This record gives sequence, C-alpha cells and structure tokens, in this order.
Amino acid sequence: MSSSPGIGGSGLMRRVRLVPVLLLVVSACGPRDAGEPVEEASEPEAEQAAAQQAQTLPEASAEAVLAYLTAADFRNSWDLWPGKGEKYEGTEPHGALLTTYLNPAAAQAAADGAGQMPPGAIVVKDNFMPDGMLGASTVMYKIEGYNPEAGDWWWAKFMPDGSVDMDGMAQGRVEMCIGCHAKGADNDYLLTGSIGQQ
Repeated sequence: MSSSPGIGGSGLMRRVRLVPVLLLVVSACGPRDAGEPVEEASEPEAEQAAAQQAQTLPEASAEAVLAYLTAADFRNSWDLWPGKGEKYEGTEPHGALLTTYLNPAAAQAAADGAGQMPPGAIVVKDNFMPDGMLGASTVMYKIEGYNPEAGDWWWAKFMPDGSVDMDGMAQGRVEMCIGCHAKGADNDYLLTGSIGQQ
C-alpha cells in the first residue's frame, strides 16, 4: 500500500460486521429489569449529537472531502446501497462495475425510504473498469443551502491517486453531473435506486 493519500484501494476488503461483538457487550451488561424505564435521548442530547456531526463533516472542497473519506475508511465502515452488492453492473458515464457506499446519515435515509437525503448525507460510488480495476470514485455530498437548484448536492470525481478529474474542475457544482442526475430530481438526484417509501 502506498503512503501517498488517495482514494484508490483494492476494493477487495470487506466490511466486518460488529453484531457478534455488540451482542456480547449487550449480554455482558446483564438483563434489564422489566420495570426499569428505558432511557431515551432528550431533545437537547439529540441536538447536541446533530451539532457534533455537523462539526465533523468536511467543508465543500475536494481536499477536505478526500481527507474525510480517508479518515472514515468508508470502504470498510460504511454500508452499501440497499440491495446492491460490490461490483454490480454499471452504466455510463460511470464504470462497467460499481460499488456504492453510504455514510450513516445516507444509509438511514435509504433504509427508511425517506424520499430525500438529509444534509450531511454522503454517497460514494467506486467506478470500476471491465477488468475490475478502480477507474474513479464519484461523490455526492448533501450540504444544506449549497445549491438548492440541484438538491443541495456537492459533486466530485476523484481519480484513484486522489486527484480531481478534469484538472481539478470535477468538484462542486459540476454541470455534467447535475445535468445527468437531473432525470432523478424526483428521487433527490439519485439514480442508483429509489429512496422513496418502500
């Protein structure tokens, strides 16, 4: 593995589910008395959690988003698009094979059939060539108020070495991305699958 930053990777690493570990931790805590009240997060706690998430989200720049994705180790820690596996058949202009990752906010919205992604949602699509080699990674990042005319999405296309395609121009309000994804405007500009009510 190279020491230079980049979005590339073998794509062969699989996420390890932590369910057995979580079950072990939960069972180690002992049974809860049936009469004990269940603690729910209070409104201030929920607001505090949302504020903390907002503080950790990257600014709208290729450098910041790439650093965030790298630190998040998204290929090993984020969920795949519901109903899609790794390297499913792709369409132009993306690769012949695709793998689509969702950060926790995006995964929750997709699972709930929310109809729209919340601010902070990030969708990363690895675009593979027919031989299975990573050709690029495309990113959609929802930022409230960023571009209301196009669903508030920030777009980027990273090459495997971490550089931004089109000599750095494939980031931000990328007209080519917006133009193509506009046909999915009623699905929050997402074309991978429906995020409406199931």
